[in-house]
Amino acid sequence: MNCLPEDFTHPELVGLSSGYHMRPIRESDVDIDYPAVMGSRERLWDKYRDAWGWPSASMSYEADRQDLARHEAEIARHETFNYAILDRGETELLGCVYIDPPDSRSPPGSDAMVSWWVVDGMIGSELERFLDGFVPSWLRDAWGFNAVHYFPEPERPTEPPSSLS
Repeated sequence: MNCLPEDFTHPELVGLSSGYHMRPIRESDVDIDYPAVMGSRERLWDKYRDAWGWPSASMSYEADRQDLARHEAEIARHETFNYAILDRGETELLGCVYIDPPDSRSPPGSDAMVSWWVVDGMIGSELERFLDGFVPSWLRDAWGFNAVHYFPEPERPTEPPSSLS
């Protein structure tokens, strides 16, 4: 990514709340990525179909493995970054955070284009709420980004007002 300093080292392990963590995704994560993606496919398709045409209803295990291998290679070249959100034992993938260079959909001056998701079973969870606050500050503090374009807009649960005045 052009906006990163030449000597930038991307975070390899990021501790989150309640024993969860993030790390760059790997091809070898396919055994936990495929069920996470396909188990949340309809919602992910609604979110990402226009941007990436992903994940198709016919995506195979092998196609997912190839996609993860591409992500792993792009991370190594600092072109794009895909962080897997994992449980402590790395037995379950709970979502992903994508950090891409700005493109034609980004406002001028954007440092990066970022999106994240959690599996259907984590919608409205403490982890999802944590990520909604954590990711923007992490991008500023660890990555030095000042103008992030969130695309598509992050999912936000609708909460009733805490009190009526």
